[in-house]
Amino acid sequence: MSYEVTIEPTGDVIEVEEGQTILDAALRQGVWLPFACGHGTCATCKCQVVEGDVDLGNASPFALMDMERDEGKILACCAMPESDLTIEADIDVDPDFAGHPVIDFVGTVTDILDLSPTIKGIRFELDREVEFQAGQYVNLRIPGVEGTRAFSIANKPSDNRTLELHVRKVPNGAGTTWLHETLQVGDTLDISGPYGQFFVRKSDEQDVIFIAGGSGLSSPQSMILDLLEAEDPRQIYLFQGARNVSELYNRELFEGLDREYDNFHYIPALNEPLEEDHWEGFKGFVHEAAIAHFDNRFSGHKAYLCGPPPMIDAAITALMQGRLFERDIHMERFFTAADGAEDQPRSALFKRI
Repeated sequence: MSYEVTIEPTGDVIEVEEGQTILDAALRQGVWLPFACGHGTCATCKCQVVEGDVDLGNASPFALMDMERDEGKILACCAMPESDLTIEADIDVDPDFAGHPVIDFVGTVTDILDLSPTIKGIRFELDREVEFQAGQYVNLRIPGVEGTRAFSIANKPSDNRTLELHVRKVPNGAGTTWLHETLQVGDTLDISGPYGQFFVRKSDEQDVIFIAGGSGLSSPQSMILDLLEAEDPRQIYLFQGARNVSELYNRELFEGLDREYDNFHYIPALNEPLEEDHWEGFKGFVHEAAIAHFDNRFSGHKAYLCGPPPMIDAAITALMQGRLFERDIHMERFFTAADGAEDQPRSALFKRI
């Protein structure tokens, strides 16, 4: 049995199977609804029921208060229709968003690489083609681990039967520990995607700044490879931050691209280089490298930030002090179990992030 759910103000109509959440059905039919946590704790996907009956599911009482329940509010990531529905959602879809439907596929591990002392590169061969925008992510189901784990896609979209993920092992991270210590070449994992609103706004012709830290390099890598493959004429800058040379992974890849493409510029930064690194590049944090390179003047650019929360916060401050504003800054924060991911607040500076 299924129900029709009409989503206002866009007028999209989706079919929701019995026992399926509204969010899951929407994403699988290429209809975007805002969401973040996906399991009822953050309230990003809050909607208003206009007509019909719904099971609220396991929505957190903190994310969906009793008063809001009485007013007909729901969380789309938990709510399941009990009749045909009409809901109102706060939808602000960027015109550059392609809206590829979420699908399920199986990935067979073809390679596991030690990218750094804490980061592995895992490559999968997929059982079917998958369409995604560079910068988006997938969810992995990991044996013995409850729920799913999200990882950004590092390969370019034209490699649509391949999936490359960069996985950092984090303290108390059951999923990343399993992927680092147990996963073997030849194993298969259930994967779903694509998800996310982190992608290059290709209709905007401004030059592009990428600032990445740790395994946050994965999304910028996909975006940069995609732009260069398309022979995009804009100037493209990648600022990659790490503690020391051993953590500065894929350096050779980007140095090669810097030599090959006149419009691509690679600026790595180390904040704690070791004596044996013999480092002659920028010494300091990655946002400081961007400030130095642009002389603290960032206007006329689009910026894409991806990495741990402290790096993101420092980069936002630097960019805004250098006269870049909200409409030209896009980000993907890498929350982990070590960060207390479920308890992280949203940025007060950015209403859409």
